[in-house]
Amino acid sequence: MNPPLASSLIAHGWLLLAAYLLGSIPFGYLVVRIGGGGDVRRHGSGNIGATNVARVSGTLSGLLTLALDTAKGYLAVWLAARATGENIRWMTVVALLALCGHLFPVWLGFRGGRGVATAGGVFLPICWQAVVGAAVVWLMVVAFWRYVSLGSIAAAASLPLLVYFLYAPGHAPPLLVSAVTSAATALVIWRHRANIARLLDGREPRFTLSRGSKQGGA
Repeated sequence: MNPPLASSLIAHGWLLLAAYLLGSIPFGYLVVRIGGGGDVRRHGSGNIGATNVARVSGTLSGLLTLALDTAKGYLAVWLAARATGENIRWMTVVALLALCGHLFPVWLGFRGGRGVATAGGVFLPICWQAVVGAAVVWLMVVAFWRYVSLGSIAAAASLPLLVYFLYAPGHAPPLLVSAVTSAATALVIWRHRANIARLLDGREPRFTLSRGSKQGGA
């Protein structure tokens, strides 16, 4: 093993486990459970993300879940930046592990959320401009078609291109940044595969904040 790489792993290897564990905190599940709503996975779409939490437990709970899922992703990468002197390679690897923690949390049998909010959080310290651009894409798609899942898929798909052009305008980002962004996009879209099937079949319900709705969606 390359000596500098080995010493870096020894010094900062704890970040990898910390990122996964931080990302795996199932805030949507906890918000509904603490609020007396039981297991959110047994209601609505069965997802632990903000949209289903809002349907099951109300808008405030959904917004709280959105904020917490975004914050845990941001915090994981922020900690990596502080611990490594803003080493972009460590930051991007930690970003991917935090996202994987949300998608495959050890606490819920490795069955987590769709990853949209957490993906936004992990990329905020890496390229906040791209996250803002992806959020605009999400808003436009949801406002026009009223499918949260379609907006999430479109936002995820736009992220690699936005990072490529906005990370360092006039220059291509490091290869690892592009690779991790593409991997994160692929994971988020893969987690929406059931939504994609329903969209193609015309069975995907449109977004509403009606409490207790049996919609699918994100």
